[in-house]
Amino acid sequence: MNQYAHARAYAESAVLTASPERLVVMAYDGAIRSLRQSAEAMRRGDRERARNRMRNGELLIDELNNALDMSYGEIPARLRALYLYCKRLLIQANTKTDPEAIDVAVSLLAKLRESWNTIATSREHTTA
Repeated sequence: MNQYAHARAYAESAVLTASPERLVVMAYDGAIRSLRQSAEAMRRGDRERARNRMRNGELLIDELNNALDMSYGEIPARLRALYLYCKRLLIQANTKTDPEAIDVAVSLLAKLRESWNTIATSREHTTA
């Protein structure tokens, strides 16, 4: 098995065995990584890569948004509002070639990621 195939198998195993909270953290990690790459590409003038990486980040934000259970009240409603705000920032970044708007979205997602990571870690320690 080559190195790429081995890494892919490891990643697939991590996803298949992850708790729901850890999957949320993974989605944040992917969105943050993609959006940072988008902002870097935009700053270099690589519009195509910037757009491709932004689209991947948008898809992950959509997944986070679609996974919300709105029956839990105020918290998922606030998360949805933050996800929609991030999407508006990405539209602005794309239409105005504004990598700083991407940076704002990344900052918000990074803060949310840290909160989810705390929850995931706490649950992992209580079930271990």
